Amino acid sequence: MLSFLSYNKNKGEYRVKQWHEQKRYSEMTEQELKQEIAILTEKARKAEQMGMVNEYAVYERKIAMAKAYLLNPDDFKPGDIYEIDGDPGSFFKIRYLNGVFAWGYRLNGEGKEEALPISLLLKP
Repeated sequence: MLSFLSYNKNKGEYRVKQWHEQKRYSEMTEQELKQEIAILTEKARKAEQMGMVNEYAVYERKIAMAKAYLLNPDDFKPGDIYEIDGDPGSFFKIRYLNGVFAWGYRLNGEGKEEALPISLLLKP
């Protein structure tokens, strides 16, 4: 936890504020990742209920990233084809892996290379 001074112009006073430093997903234990996923899932649910589409999408991406760190990248092989979770009928061919990201292209797309978290890849 870090502390810093914040100045309130209207009141003419300084306050000590604290900032909680977030661990990187790569530094978290399995239990911490599962807890983070549960928290993000709840936030996503609330954002969806309130109609906050952009905020919901951000939480969904964060959940996918956290889930990727629970998987073993060695289980995903270059050249293999996977269905994309959340995009039925779309398939992704892996060219190579970099950490928890699979780089490749969508079979029904423009052939443009992109990276997806491995948690979004489902074996058909």
